[in-house]
Amino acid sequence: MRVKEYEQFGETLYTLVLPNGLKVNMLPRPNFHKTYGILTTNYGSLDSTFAPLDKDELCKVPDGIAHFLEHKLFEKKNYDAFDLFGKYGADANAYTSFTRTSYLFSATKNVKECLDILLDFVQTPYFSDETVAKEKGIIGQEIKMYDDDPNWRLFFGMLGNLYPNTPLSVDIAGSVESIAQITPELLYTCYNAFYQPSNMNLFIVGRLDVEELTSWIEKNQSLKDFPSAQKIQRVQFENTLESVDIIPYRMIELDVQRPKTMVGIRGLDVVPEGRDGLKYKLTIDLLLYLLYSESSKNYLELYKRGILDDSFGYEFQIERGFHFAVISGDTKNPQELSNEIIGIAENAQNILVNQQSEFQLAQRELIGRYITSMNSLESIANQYAGDLFEDATIFDVVPIIEKITLDDIKKVAQDFIRSEAVSVYQVLPKEDVK
Repeated sequence: MRVKEYEQFGETLYTLVLPNGLKVNMLPRPNFHKTYGILTTNYGSLDSTFAPLDKDELCKVPDGIAHFLEHKLFEKKNYDAFDLFGKYGADANAYTSFTRTSYLFSATKNVKECLDILLDFVQTPYFSDETVAKEKGIIGQEIKMYDDDPNWRLFFGMLGNLYPNTPLSVDIAGSVESIAQITPELLYTCYNAFYQPSNMNLFIVGRLDVEELTSWIEKNQSLKDFPSAQKIQRVQFENTLESVDIIPYRMIELDVQRPKTMVGIRGLDVVPEGRDGLKYKLTIDLLLYLLYSESSKNYLELYKRGILDDSFGYEFQIERGFHFAVISGDTKNPQELSNEIIGIAENAQNILVNQQSEFQLAQRELIGRYITSMNSLESIANQYAGDLFEDATIFDVVPIIEKITLDDIKKVAQDFIRSEAVSVYQVLPKEDVK
């Protein structure tokens, strides 16, 4: 077992890799009453083309199958995992992203029993024609619900601009048409390929005894037979200049009262590997803060002019194979706001000149946010990104932020912000909406 001391925060992380390849992280928080556990597989909606277990030939599965699989793992032949968690007084949930699927629980008691439930229901798949058919109706309703959400449509409309004709432009849940093609056999094919213990990690944080929990987890895993770990062959997401075919502008009319506009910037630069990649992410976070946060001069000026309101915000996402930024808001002047957002981005180098004091304030603000989030067990576990940043945890973040300079931000702005990488997507009111 590897033990890492975070002396700055008085925290200790215990990590072990089991014989079957499952990586387990445990972070004791003895002053907490609650324990939070999350089991994650390195598999998401982007992984729709891959080689099944024991085969070399690639296959393409229907869009939305990773999310569908997440739903179906809870339901077994004779029980539902949600009911078992409920009997032990625990809350449970799951989510699927572009590159990961996670299953989680939180409990104030019966932690070992809840860990058994978590490991058992995820590692014991059961799919039948009847249960799959029933789930298609449930997820179909979920898809239709999101189709009626203008903010969801805005976000995925932008991804369709930045990454057209790629899995990233497709809703994580797929479409009603795509999930109709899902069968139990396809679910087992995906499960066997990606739910290998060596492609998964378990993070537990809260009130726990490391030795006791280690023995409990080892016993649970020793009672199961897993195939030998195999290298996963999947189509990697390409992010080269040659693959760029960005759509500069699109719009859609929906039943909204106020227009919505979003500007997206697709990352065309190469993200460094390991901890340097985490520094890159944090540097972009600081860049966007200096350009678009509520405390920036740009925001205050546009707010005074009535071009933006409190709905304005920005987001930066970086995952396996891709990274992008989006800046958006509701406005009565969508084109003017889009132009202003783009103008700020293109003028970033001039804006950053003589912003040393603003940078230091932003740096302290970001450090404060992360230190505050350390009070949340969920934040500690959910921000663990596995192999993406060499197993970095939330406690590795603050020392990295402290070393970032304004020159680092200027350099990353030059590399990241490119005119050919910018796109606009708008949701406009239908003409008959008053």
